[in-house]
Amino acid sequence: MDFKPIKAKKIYEEIIEQIKVMITRGELNPGDKLLPERELAEKLQVGRAAVREAYRALEAIGIIEIRPGEGTFVREMGSKPMTDIMSLAVITGKDTLFELLELRKIVEVEAAGLAALRRTEDHLGEMKRWLNLMKEEIDQGSLGDVPDTKFHYAITNAACNSLLTRTMNSISETIKQEMKTILTNMYRTPGTPQQLYEQHKRIFEEIASGNEMKARTAMFYHLDRAEKILKKEMTTFECKLP
Repeated sequence: MDFKPIKAKKIYEEIIEQIKVMITRGELNPGDKLLPERELAEKLQVGRAAVREAYRALEAIGIIEIRPGEGTFVREMGSKPMTDIMSLAVITGKDTLFELLELRKIVEVEAAGLAALRRTEDHLGEMKRWLNLMKEEIDQGSLGDVPDTKFHYAITNAACNSLLTRTMNSISETIKQEMKTILTNMYRTPGTPQQLYEQHKRIFEEIASGNEMKARTAMFYHLDRAEKILKKEMTTFECKLP
């Protein structure tokens, strides 16, 4: 196992990245035993707590398995659902986070257009419920990430396409993680929460009006703005690090 010393700020993420690369290259295979926390910490020249945090993150998404009294092992990935594999990618770097935003553009822009054509009053009621809850949480100073995510899923359901719904469900857990990362970074800019709410409100209004093209445009604008603001905020945050 050719691990490299780590000197980055977010140490546990660097550990995850090295393990991910080894799995991708075939240097670590299902069933392989990883080094104990203490030994890996010494090899990487980092604190043992960082190794423990990395192992716990990898175990949480099913990439490795920690067996008390036996050690830590790489789990079989072939049968893992898409959400677990994508989760591994998202937690190991912002580049993949932006790729996920691009994927959401591809899927959700069309979903908004279809929702404008096919939505029922029940669909609109569900969207409105999550939209109102989002505003309540934002007004209280919370992220509003759960109602935000639920609002987007309600739009997908309103598109009335079973394969589209399955696609969104397959990456649901990853999107939940993504939303926390996105909103945490974006909320550093004053006024951003209110802007995001207004964008969601506009999407809802266009879907409710039945305007297919405007619904697509509103969704694209929302996701594109989120991507641009996130890139700016994450770059600014990195530049402030000593």
